Order: sequence, then structure tokens, then C-alpha cells
Amino acid sequence: MHRTESSFRRHPGSGSLRRFSFRRKPTRESISEPTSTWSFNSVDHEWQLLREDGAQIQLVYNKSEHIPLKDFAAEIRGGKDIKEFILSALVLLDVQDTSVWDLLEIILRRIKHTSIRNNESSSGLSSPVLNAATTMINNTVSASGGGHRETLNIEEIKKVVFVNDRVRILAKTLQATTTTESNWTYDQSWLAIMCTSPSILKRHVAIARLKNPCNLGRNCQEARFIVFILSPMKEKGTKNFLETGRTFATIFADIELRAKLLKATTQEEFISIIDKHTDNLMEQQRTQTRNSLPDASDDINYNPDMLKVKTYYCPILYDMYMDLTRRLPHYLSDFYDIFNTHRGSQKVLSTAVFLYFACLLPSIAFGVLNSQVTNDQISVPKAVASQCLGGLFFSIFSGQPLIVVMTTAPLTIYVKDFICNYSTPACKHYDEYWKLRRTNKNVTFNFTDDTLDEPCARDSSLLYILLTLGTVWLGTFLYKFKQTPYLTSAKRELLTDYALPVSVIIMSLIGSVVFKQINLQSFSVDHEHLFVMVRLKSVTFKQIIATGFLGFSLSLLMFLDQNIAGAIVNSPANKLKKGKAFHIDLFVIAILNGWLSLFGLTWMHGALPLSPLHVKALADTEERVEQGHIQSVIVKVRETRLTVLLSHILIGMSLFMRDILKQIPMPVLDGLFLYLALTSLDGNQFFERVTLFFTEQAAYPPNHYIRQVPQRKIHLFTLLQLLQLIILCFLGFSPILYCKLVLPIWLVAMVAFRYGILPKIIAKKYLRALDQRL
Repeated sequence: MHRTESSFRRHPGSGSLRRFSFRRKPTRESISEPTSTWSFNSVDHEWQLLREDGAQIQLVYNKSEHIPLKDFAAEIRGGKDIKEFILSALVLLDVQDTSVWDLLEIILRRIKHTSIRNNESSSGLSSPVLNAATTMINNTVSASGGGHRETLNIEEIKKVVFVNDRVRILAKTLQATTTTESNWTYDQSWLAIMCTSPSILKRHVAIARLKNPCNLGRNCQEARFIVFILSPMKEKGTKNFLETGRTFATIFADIELRAKLLKATTQEEFISIIDKHTDNLMEQQRTQTRNSLPDASDDINYNPDMLKVKTYYCPILYDMYMDLTRRLPHYLSDFYDIFNTHRGSQKVLSTAVFLYFACLLPSIAFGVLNSQVTNDQISVPKAVASQCLGGLFFSIFSGQPLIVVMTTAPLTIYVKDFICNYSTPACKHYDEYWKLRRTNKNVTFNFTDDTLDEPCARDSSLLYILLTLGTVWLGTFLYKFKQTPYLTSAKRELLTDYALPVSVIIMSLIGSVVFKQINLQSFSVDHEHLFVMVRLKSVTFKQIIATGFLGFSLSLLMFLDQNIAGAIVNSPANKLKKGKAFHIDLFVIAILNGWLSLFGLTWMHGALPLSPLHVKALADTEERVEQGHIQSVIVKVRETRLTVLLSHILIGMSLFMRDILKQIPMPVLDGLFLYLALTSLDGNQFFERVTLFFTEQAAYPPNHYIRQVPQRKIHLFTLLQLLQLIILCFLGFSPILYCKLVLPIWLVAMVAFRYGILPKIIAKKYLRALDQRL
């Protein structure tokens, strides 16, 4: 003991002395230091830290995450889970045990008891013990492992429920929070406990109402309701432990429901209250969804007087007026606000270079095809000039500058099928052949000696394949390089931004320098005047009538492609802020193509997949993990006109480098098309749904349509799209004469099928979920 000293003090108001004692403050040397011991656990293969009293010190990682409430009106599993489980769940009323360990022991033994009874009843066995009355009703949810018996290992499950045997902290829980303007608190009156086990073949749900409030931990000290969810290790994403727990947590978060459940006296009344509450919640959410307010960018929210103009006078002028109202205030900022963002200058440069190659090289490739079928009337330089002028015109006058316009494969095929198949000598020989064939079935073609004059060059064919696939591989590798751990984050993103130009330049140098002794196919360029007006006076009245029908079909193609490109660019997933302008863009496209036609230049419209790739190039993205799936989410997009404007100025300057452009091998151009096609599959919903045919259900991504649409309806919708795609490819690549001219009509027919016939096969609410892009 420490030494005690005494002292005397005179009491105030009296002359007596009073003695008192005090304990001396212990010195630093007198305090005993605590001791701890490190030891290695050979069973768990980890180090342990033990205090002198034998207590074990462990580390526990806690993570809190926001989980949205269940949408019973849209997510199909919400109502199904309640209906399937509430009539078959284990319901315990007025439980006396206040220990979560004892409570889980009771629940797990009841589940195991029922599982054994089900196994024996399925084998035709019976037992008076198993037929005894119990408070548990059998869970009838089908298991994926048909034919296998469920064996519950209680000790194993209890280890999973808690962090470990020593730390009695629940591993996976769901709980509500109450938020005000100043603070937030946990709702401590209920708790959802979740766990998974490899010995479980089907999901089990148990609900317990405690007789007295129970302290289950720091954030749940007054629990009256416990919801326990036991799920298999591998389960479909919409049916796993988290989604099932979210379903029941959503209804138990309502204090009105919990107040009614506290008054329930029987299990039947308890179940009936939950069932009715779920029905009311589903109806309430459906009603609010149907009566939801229109979007703030809808036309009817702006000017009621102009709405009368739309209804009674001219809807086209009204729609264009609304586009101008949305976009005109942002016109000047489209040129400078990108420099006020992080890495804005770098994004302008990298995206402009990307668009330069992505627009120039396809223009050359399509120009080669047009040159072949028009006898150089639409040459490669004309195609490049058309791309330059069209891109500049659209970047300045369009409403949505993120859309990239260019001539596309359908337009080139359309020109080829009409002009190779209409006015060339080959058609005359074709008609003469079939005319003779009808009279004499033995007519055959005779080969001339000129057929064998061309040498056999197998090395050119091999190099063609290598350069094509090499361009695709190198471009894709650099495009995905930001997902690798190599180099720094800034350098990885830099390589990703310049993936296309780097791959094209490297493979062009390999083809034209390293293998210069091998003769590769190239294209020719002329130096004639580019802007020569067509001779309209030589067109007859019959030709005008005939081209009128063909022009109508062509206008359908442009209308659909332009609006599809605009819809994808203006997708809500891209988080654009400056509004849409479909009608202004279509009006600009009409003027642009009319002007290009006067000079015999190639037509153009909004291009796919280049327009969405342009959006991605200007976007900041981040990787988010949801239920084990990594998803790339766009955070923001820099909306600017500079990238398209600068890239097409560079394309115009390329007309002065015609001899250099000739050095680009044709297989590199083909590889470019494959690269654009492959990179466009990233985030493509149709491609994702096709892969679901070959994906295990437990590995389905937690997309919005997976939650809101039944699996069979998803597969049916995808099969119908595949069938339409096959027909579209047949029309585009068919050797039948003039078959390609039907392509625009088939596109319009698919739109009519979508809105007229498909809603009779698949419900409209499911189609809306499959159409929307969240």
C-alpha cells in the first residue's frame, strides 16, 4: 500500500484543530505495466494476441452501405417473396429468450426439424414425433438442387452468423435508419439477420416477436422483431440473401406495420397483417408510378401558349421551339466550359484525335466502295471532303453536339445496290444471260485467258489477316489498359484515350514499312476539283419519279438512324445536363444532306457506334461493385462542340496529304471497323442479355431489368431481337438484286412490330423496363 501522511487543519469558526489524512498520489514507477502475449494458432494459421487475463484481442472490419427500399411495383421478386415466404415462414410469437445466441439456436433447430420431416415425408416415412404440432410451417420454395436432401449443420451456420466463436457480433444484418435535418439514428426496434451456408438447398425465413425488448448490440438495444434469412451459397442475384432480406426489411421499416404486429395474438393474424400490408404497399407504389409527374424537360412544362400552337397549328415548329429553348442558353458555354473541368484540355485533345481517326478512316473505306461502284464519281477525296464539311456544319448548327455524323455502311450499301445494280454494263450482261437462260437451259459462262493473268499471292492474304486482327488486338488491349495495374493511373488513362490512333499508326507502319515488299491492296486518290454541281437539267421526269420512291426509303433510314443515335447519346445513364434536341438535329441533317446532294458528295447522319463512343471519351467513369459485379458508371460528361469541330478541321487538312493517306493499308481500315464494333459492345444491353443464355443464374448481374422482368420474358425479348437482327443481316448482305433497298422499310417494320405487336406478347411494364437505360 502507499504511505499515508497526516496533517492538521483549524476548522473555520472554531478554535479547535481537526486531523485528517490523505493518500499520496502513486508514482509512475509504482504503476504495474500490463502485459500481452503473442502466439501463433496453427489451426487457423494466424497470429493471436492475448492479454494477461487470457482475453483474446481481434480485429473486426465494419462497413455500412446504403440499400434502397424495395420497389414492389417494379421489382417482380418483391411481391413473390412475400407471398411465397409469409405463408411458409417460421413465426415465433412472444419469445422469452433475450440472447440472440439462444434465439438463433431455437430457429435453426426448428428449421432442421422441418427439413428432416420433409425429407422423410418425401420418402413415404411417417413418425408420431414428426407429425406433432409445431409452430413452423413448411417452406415450399423449390430448390435448385432437385433430388438432393437438405442437411443443416447448426454449428456451421452459427459460425457464419457471427464473426467467429469468440466475437459474438452478427456478420450480416439489415437495419433501418431515421434521418432528420440535423442528425440520424438507428431504428432499434427490429433487426434482419442474414447468412448463407453450403448445406442449404433453399431459402428459409423466420420471424420472431420478442416478449420483451432485447439488447442485441450497440445499434439495436430495444429489439422487438427479429427477421432471420438463411440462403444457399449460390443463388440467383434477385433471390440471394441480400435481396430476400431487403424485401422483408422494406416492410418492417414501416412503424405502422410493426405497431399492428405487436397487437397480433395468433400466428394467423400475424401473417394476415403482413400479407395485407404488402398488398396495400404494392397498390400504393403502382398508383404513384402511374400518376407520377412528367419529367422537368418535357415540353408541356414550358409554355402553355406554345402548347396550343403544337396542338392546333404546327407541332413541328413547337417541337423545334422547345429544342431551342433547352439548348440555346448553353450554346456559347459549349465552346469554353470544358476548360473549367478537371483534365478538360487533355480530354479535348485526346477526344479530337480519337474522332479524327475514327471519322477519317471509315470515310476512306466507304469512299473506296463508293469509288468502285460509281466509276470514281464519288471518290475517296470527295468522301473525305464530305465528312469534313458535314462534321463542321453539324458541330456548329446542331442541337446535340455530342452526336457524330458520318456516312455509314447502310448508306454505302444503299448506293452500291442502286448504282452497281442499275446502270453498269454488268447489269446488261446479267439481263442478257437470264434472257438466254429462259430459252436455252444449257447456257454457261466461258472463262477467258485474262482470268488467270492475276498472280496468286498467298503472302498478301496472310499479311491482310495479320494486320486486320493486329489492329483489333492492339486497339482493344490499349482500350482495356486502364483496367490493368500497370503504370500509374494517369498513364493508363492516357493510353486508353489514344488507343485507336496508336493502333492504326503502328499497324500502318508495319504494313507499309516492315512488309513493303509485299503488295497490299490500297486505294487511289484523284486530284480533280471536289465541288462540282450535278447536272440537274439532264434528269428526266421519269427519273425524278423513280428516285422519289427511293428517296422516301432513304429518308426512313436516315430518320431512324439519326434518332437512334440521339436516343443513345441522350440516355439517362450518361447524365447529360444541357437537354436534348431531336427535332433541331433532324432539321440540320435534312439541310446538310440536301446541300451535299447538289455536289454529289456522300450523305451522312448520326453514326453508331461512334456517337456513344464519343460520349464515353468525354466522360469520367468509376468502377462500382454491386453484389460482386463490377460495373462502370458514368459520373459526368463534358458537353462540348470543340472536339467534333477540331477533329473535322484536321480531316479537312488531310485533303492536302493524299499521298500519305494512300500508305494506310486496307486491312488496317477493316481492323478499325472491327475495333469500333467490339468496343461498342461494352455496356450494350442487347449483348449483355445474349450472354445471359450462357451464364449461370447465380452470376446474373444486378441490372434493373433483371430485377423488374421475369427471366423467361427477358429471354423471349432477346430471341425476338435476334430474329430481327438475322433478317436485317440477310437484307444487308443478300446477293439478291435490289434486296438492300428494302433495308429501310424493314427498319420501319421493326418499329411497328415493337409498338403494335410486341405489347401483346410481353406486358408493357416489362417492355418499359427493358427499354429504359438506367
